[in-house]
Amino acid sequence: MPDISPRLAGVAIALVAGPLVAAAALVPGSQHGPYARIFYPANLPRPADEAGFPRDWTHAYGNARHDSTYSISPAPAWLKRGVTWRYAEARAWPLSRHKPFGANVYGDRLALATMTQFYGNALGVSAVSGIIYAESDDQFAYALNARTGRLIWRTSPVGNTLMGDPLVSGHIVYLTAGNVGFNFSNVQRYSQKTAARGAGVSYNGVYALDRITGRLLWHFGTMGATMPTPAIAGNRLFIDTGSGDIYAINAQTGHQIWVKRAGGIANMSDPAVYHGHVYVALSVIPYLYCLSAENGHIVWKAAIRRATKTGLGDVSPAVAHGVVVMDAVAVVPSHGGRTTMTTIVRAYNAEDGHALWTHTMGLGPKPPAFKGGVPMIHGHTVYMGTPVDNIYQAYDLHSGKVLWTWHIPKAGAAGAGRSPATYADGKLFISTGPRLFVLNAHTGRVIGQKYLGGRFGIVNPVVVGGTIYLDNSWDWVMAVPVSAVVAHKPAHRQLSP
Repeated sequence: MPDISPRLAGVAIALVAGPLVAAAALVPGSQHGPYARIFYPANLPRPADEAGFPRDWTHAYGNARHDSTYSISPAPAWLKRGVTWRYAEARAWPLSRHKPFGANVYGDRLALATMTQFYGNALGVSAVSGIIYAESDDQFAYALNARTGRLIWRTSPVGNTLMGDPLVSGHIVYLTAGNVGFNFSNVQRYSQKTAARGAGVSYNGVYALDRITGRLLWHFGTMGATMPTPAIAGNRLFIDTGSGDIYAINAQTGHQIWVKRAGGIANMSDPAVYHGHVYVALSVIPYLYCLSAENGHIVWKAAIRRATKTGLGDVSPAVAHGVVVMDAVAVVPSHGGRTTMTTIVRAYNAEDGHALWTHTMGLGPKPPAFKGGVPMIHGHTVYMGTPVDNIYQAYDLHSGKVLWTWHIPKAGAAGAGRSPATYADGKLFISTGPRLFVLNAHTGRVIGQKYLGGRFGIVNPVVVGGTIYLDNSWDWVMAVPVSAVVAHKPAHRQLSP
């Protein structure tokens, strides 16, 4: 239902139930001032520089497998060689500073997580047709020239954090707005299990923009925060929210097709679409859901025993070859008065939810906000890390057999290992802490590494040809040649016995 233009002064707008599709003129700050959209058409990529890039971006991390590597031929020579640039976003914290902003108040552990949630980039970039798109908690979205790093457009459609991975389909780029906050009334409602994350904190929802100019096309509003990245399939956009509502909307018009009240709260679990089903995990109470993409009917749901209330809702399921892989941070019974955690990985049959295998990754202290790692599937192998005991592991997708374990060096106060890895040419690229690592994907041995600065939370490296694109919590977007990372040999082995 379209909203009425604000130029019609004095006209009362009736409140209606359900989300709204709004015109661009209604968005505060969209016309004037420091939050106005800026557009530099001279910085658009040349047609020749669009080759080698994907033409759309349908999921968080690019696809339902979370494997963001692209070596499409033909590709321009500069992309094969790799380029180097850094772009400072609106609140860029110097990469030379090892301590996060607010460390003297919160301490390193909490300040690192706070920067990821309110300051810089929570998820990775999207790379489409020679343009790098990024959403930031600084309340802006960016489009950069992939070759030069120059700004094409910047916009802030709403005063809220943008914590997702921009989706791109056709002429539209989709942003999601929502933050981790609860206002006081929702804190009170939490005990009755009726709270909605983000409700009353700011304006939540999906913002559809013209991908070339950044101009707002329409807005789909939601009561709960839309912190997660949606997924696109069959001209439908699938959204999970902080109020426990899961939506399907028309990806071209923003009109609602169906809504399912699953209950619980969406944190940062991004939905995946596979063979007509939508897979998404929610918190409080933590469940992995499989829904019909056609009508929203719940086909099956599954829990992981002893998972913390937020344990599943911060992990995005990966799906391939008829298998869904999920994990959750779980509490281990302890008599010493200290909270001990583990990360439980479980694979399910994608059709019926039958558990195929379960693996426990190891013991460690509580990570900030009980967050686990994000699985990635390449071929018939699952790669996943965890900040509980700062490791990455590789598993056989169908049996769960552990193929190798890598211990992350210098994990830091908030732990390391949340982000999904990226597979390219037998190598595994992992961004965690302030570093980018390259591992032999078959053995887990470190091939190379490079210190980039800042902190990578659940940010994946996007590998296109010979260039790696990524962003971080310090509010920077960057491009790094693959050769520059592989060339930095490790000082010692990092493979466990």
